[in-house]
Amino acid sequence: MPSSISDSKSTALTYAKTLVGICVMLMIAVEISSVYLLKHDSATYARISRQYDEAAKMRPARPGEPPSVLMVGNSLLLHGVELDRLQALTSSRMRIHPIFLEATGYYDWLYGLRRLFRQGARPQVVVVGVGVNYFLKNGVRQDYAPMLFFDARDTLALASDLHLDRTATSNLLLAHSSTFWDTRSAIRTQVLSHMVPHLEDLFLFVNPRPAIPEGRAFEEIAIPRLQRMRELCEAYGAKLILLVPPTLSSESAVNQMAYAGHKVGVDVSVPIDPAALSAKFYQRDGMHLNPEGAVLFTSALAKDLPERVVTHDTLASRLTRSTPAPLTPTVQIADREH
Repeated sequence: MPSSISDSKSTALTYAKTLVGICVMLMIAVEISSVYLLKHDSATYARISRQYDEAAKMRPARPGEPPSVLMVGNSLLLHGVELDRLQALTSSRMRIHPIFLEATGYYDWLYGLRRLFRQGARPQVVVVGVGVNYFLKNGVRQDYAPMLFFDARDTLALASDLHLDRTATSNLLLAHSSTFWDTRSAIRTQVLSHMVPHLEDLFLFVNPRPAIPEGRAFEEIAIPRLQRMRELCEAYGAKLILLVPPTLSSESAVNQMAYAGHKVGVDVSVPIDPAALSAKFYQRDGMHLNPEGAVLFTSALAKDLPERVVTHDTLASRLTRSTPAPLTPTVQIADREH
């Protein structure tokens, strides 16, 4: 009898080890397949990884050269800025290195910039353009950003900032460490897009734009975030410019953000008044500019941004002044309204 029990336990242990081995091999196969698909079939990954690598190599301009500008943002800039046109119009006054990743906001770029700086990026100017909604949002993009923008210690610090529970923190750490876990939602979206017609239109209804608080509640969120991002950039010798791209019916939010930037000494660029763009310049979602709107915004940005871009020496002299820099007409309007 004891021998029979012993044989039964030995057989069960063998089966358990075999099952675990099969699971491990399946996990490795899935991870390798995910890495292959990501590098060969993901246009987003190819674009972001190339832009990120180029940005990490940025160094201050030599005397006589135009300043180096790192421009980061989400789909508002991806659809709203015609990069070739902007670079052609401003090539003699600044060198732009863009990184545009959809659905990113304040926390994505706070920690993304921190990691870029640690890796040696030294732009003279950092332009952040994510829109007011996403600048105030509490959250990060769940795919691509954890893998490309965060270190493990950044992930833990981010989880603390967002007050994530253990499950959400574990998901974020897994997304940073595992290609499959990071891209699982992107894979699911690709599968659904082939099965469900007009899937993107459906997302417009299930993913409403983040709400914007008013008055003091707005300032209590925006001002500490602007100050924290400004201090990060200045610690590495870069000037921060907050770029506010237009969205439909966003005049009040833009004015509030311009006022908050003025209070903490962050230069806020509003190249074009949102009230000047009617619905015909936007896509159906009312947030992203269409090609016609992108031409107007890019042309306005090409005029506004070079005036705000300063060299490292000029930045250093401005940081020692006690008086704030003069405001643009757009920011003056915001100041009067508040």
